[in-house]
Parts: sequence; C-alpha cells; structure tokens
Amino acid sequence: MFDRYDPTNWPISVEGLIHTLIALAASILIAVVIHWIVFAILRRIARTSTSVFDDVLVEAVRKPLRWAAIAFAVAISAENDALTGRGWDILTRFLIPAVVGWVAYSAVRGLALGFERQIGFSGDPVAHRGRLTRIAILSRTVKVGIVIITISLIMLNIPGVRDVGTTMLASAGLAALAVGAAAQPALKSLIAGLQMALTQPLRIGDLVKVDDQAGRVEEIRMSFVTVRTWDERVLVVPTTRFLDQSFENWSRVSERLTGPVMLHLDPIAEIDPIREEFERFVQSNPLWDGRNLELLMTEAYPESVELRLSMSAETIGDLWTLRCEVREHMLGWIKQNQPDALIRHRLEVEAANQRATGA
Repeated sequence: MFDRYDPTNWPISVEGLIHTLIALAASILIAVVIHWIVFAILRRIARTSTSVFDDVLVEAVRKPLRWAAIAFAVAISAENDALTGRGWDILTRFLIPAVVGWVAYSAVRGLALGFERQIGFSGDPVAHRGRLTRIAILSRTVKVGIVIITISLIMLNIPGVRDVGTTMLASAGLAALAVGAAAQPALKSLIAGLQMALTQPLRIGDLVKVDDQAGRVEEIRMSFVTVRTWDERVLVVPTTRFLDQSFENWSRVSERLTGPVMLHLDPIAEIDPIREEFERFVQSNPLWDGRNLELLMTEAYPESVELRLSMSAETIGDLWTLRCEVREHMLGWIKQNQPDALIRHRLEVEAANQRATGA
C-alpha cells in the first residue's frame, strides 16, 4: 500500500491534476462565455418584438441552460481527460436527467407565464379567468409529470433501486396491485385537476360559496383549491370536492347579480311609501346598474310582514355595498317616517303586577 504522504507514490501526479483543473476551468469558462453571448443576442431580439412572450421565455430558461452548457463543457473535457472522465462517468447518470428535467420544467413555467402576460385583459373578466385557470392547471400537470419522470430516471441509476425494480417486475401481478393501490389518490387528483381545467366549474378569481363560507378562488392545484374569504382566512378545499359535491359559484357566467334585502315590519306599515322611497334611493345610487329593482311582500304573519327589496349591480362587491346602504337607509327612513311600522315587543309591567296582586 502506498504512503499517502509521499507525492511520488500518489496514483495521480500533481502535474496531471493541475492540467485537468486547467482544462476543466477553460471548458467551463468557454461555455459560460458562449452562453452569455447567445442570450445577449436572444434578449436583444426579444426586446425588438412587440410581444412579451419571448422575453419571459428567454428569461425563464436562461439559468438552467447555463448549467446545461456547463455540463456539456464538462462532458467534452471528460472525453479528452481520463481523470475527469472517471468522475464524470459516475455523475453523468444523475446530472444529465436532473439538468434536462430542470430545463424542461423552466421552459414549461416560462411558457405558462408568457401566455398569461400575452393574453392580457380582454375586458371580459369571466373569459379572462377561464384562460388563466386553464393555463395554470395544464402547466402544473405538465410540471408534475416532468418532476416524476426526472426523479424516476435518477432513481433508476441507483443500483439498489434498480435491483428492487427488477425484483418487483419478476412478480408483475403483485407489483401492479401495489402500485395501483398506492397511486390511486394521486391519479384521482390528477384526473380531477385535468377535469377542472377542461370543464371549469370554477376559475381563478371566481367568487364561490362552499361549506357556508364565501370567498374568492386564489389558486387551483391538482389536489386542492384555496379560497380567500372576506376576513382574509384561506379555505383549503380538496379538488374532488368541487366535482363530487354541489357548491355555489356566484361569478360563473358574470359578476352581474341580483341581491335581496329583507325587512320584517309590523302589519300596520304602509307599503307604497316604502316602495317609493326604496326605488328613489336605489335609482339615485351610482352602484345600481339599472337592471333589476323591485319591492315585494313575500310573507304575511299575524304579527309581522316580510318585504323583499331586490336590486342588481355590475359586480358582486358593488352589490354587497349597495345592499348594505339600502338596508341602513331604509331602516332610518322607516324610523323617521313610519315609526309604528317597526316591530316592538313590549312587556306591560303594571298590568302584570295588578294581576299578580289581585287588584
């Protein structure tokens, strides 16, 4: 056995090591310079175009392609240097799938971001949300597939994992059952995500009501959907929940909705003046879109009547504000002009005391 402290007994000479390092550094430097030149040209070409798509795509793949160029330079150096070739033969089985997967992942992400910026806002919020949802779900599906394939290629290059795979293939029936059972939740989420992208029962930005909670859809993933409520809480709902069970989508077609304000008054209330004041106030309110405006007595009980004041607005937020303003104004107007119409529950203490004392 050689003495590690004696340079003459080293299996690798110092001169050979220095030569290898110089050749490797030169190859990497040339690759980085070529990468910089190529992307400087691509950036200039992208800036001259009117589209933002190519700018986003070039920026997305710039960093992973730099590492791909470095890996390519090391591979060329390994062909001409035995020392570099020894280590590269071991690393290449893991680095090449990782770098290729990284480039593909970044390209898909750049394409998705480029499409999002390219479509812009066309004036139709429903169509805009639909396109954004379709791009988000399909891009995530492709990225998940790239990650799975990349990890699989890397794992198959590990001898122990490859041996386990060979053993499982020997018992194909049992392996198929095990893999099928293990992958069922993932496949179900994948199919649910694709179905969500194609059918679009909800889109990013839609206002939905699920589990008695209303909020905006912030994110749609393969396995879950996040909904932001008015008080800034985030509901995390499984994607399959929107496909297997019913829910309310308040902006499925458009955000133009009609909303009610319910008033419970004493039967002595005069309805016509209340209707005239309601119509006057809403018609003068800038939040009303001019579509629906109606006051109806929907119920009549011995001690009260129920009035439904319906109105419409261009957006859900405007409708909510309009309903609050109508509710506040009408109660104040009734209190001032028809105070007897407000329901009161009185307790006649004196009469009760007289009955109790037998007077």
